[in-house]
Amino acid sequence: MGAKRVTMRQIAEQAGVSRTTVSFVLNDVPGFNISGETRNRILSVARELNYIPDSVAQSLASGRVGTIALVLRQSQHQLVDDAFLSPVVQGLSAALKDYGYHVLIEPLDPANGSVEYGDLVRARRADGIVISGPRLDDEELTRIYEERIPIVMMGQLPGSSIPFVDVDNVQGARQAVQHLIDLGHREIACITNAPLAYTASRDRLEGYRQALEAHGITFRQRLVRTGDFTDESGAEAMRDILAECDPCPTAVFAASDVIAFGALSALQEASLRVPEDVALVGFDDIPLAAYIDPQLTTVHLPAFGLGWGAGKMLMDLLHRAHELENTQCLLDTWLIVRRSCGASRSGRVP
Repeated sequence: MGAKRVTMRQIAEQAGVSRTTVSFVLNDVPGFNISGETRNRILSVARELNYIPDSVAQSLASGRVGTIALVLRQSQHQLVDDAFLSPVVQGLSAALKDYGYHVLIEPLDPANGSVEYGDLVRARRADGIVISGPRLDDEELTRIYEERIPIVMMGQLPGSSIPFVDVDNVQGARQAVQHLIDLGHREIACITNAPLAYTASRDRLEGYRQALEAHGITFRQRLVRTGDFTDESGAEAMRDILAECDPCPTAVFAASDVIAFGALSALQEASLRVPEDVALVGFDDIPLAAYIDPQLTTVHLPAFGLGWGAGKMLMDLLHRAHELENTQCLLDTWLIVRRSCGASRSGRVP
């Protein structure tokens, strides 16, 4: 059996002070008049006894829980396929580490109806929220912001003043499709990364549309399908395009790498070669993109930086909100050219 936890009462007895005084010193509560000598004596006894703070008691004294909730608007099944999530969590955790905060991951399936995830803060399970994948139909998001609950979006909502860290999804998608056009393609299909209620999905589709229109290529709905985060949905969408379109498109813009993997599988099932018969470009640049065959051309999204930026912004909101001047941050993306698009040269395109 392990040793019993040292209590504040034991520290108080050895230091010759009240338990209340010990509590105020160890929790560093401001505005309490304690002499330097007494404070140092209490801290010395706590070190000598190897005192480990009780997180619940500490949170009650400080008014903080020490946890940030990362809310993911996906089902647990979809999260299994989300290779983009790991570096995001790593970045978020790195930003919180110096503040002593931990990450609570909450997958919330939009199919289950309206979920009041603001209760994570209202019920004191978290001090603030980072939400990944904001949706246009999310009424709880607006309520949270109006209640002044600290929240940062990884993504953004049109016309909203809610703090966010994001990439320019329109420009990233436009660059990917522009690359395919530069390679001579005119019949270019698009499979979105998610339903269009997600703002990132809508923006990537808009980038596809803008690239076509800039070159006088008609936007055709028959070449567009909606993905749903998973490789299965990408494969199903690709099969549907091949079944409905004659001739088949010569290129595909898949608005996430996972969707692109599914599309690649469906193309291979149909005995179509990538890139010889159909060129393929993804979005995200997850690690596996460089190792599949053929290696995937894709838009690099700085996943670690996205998580770190959101975590840092939330910490700033919690600890020095009155000093913040900028609560909107856009990170750069760039195109990584590999074999799947059929380009003769590989590398980064600014």
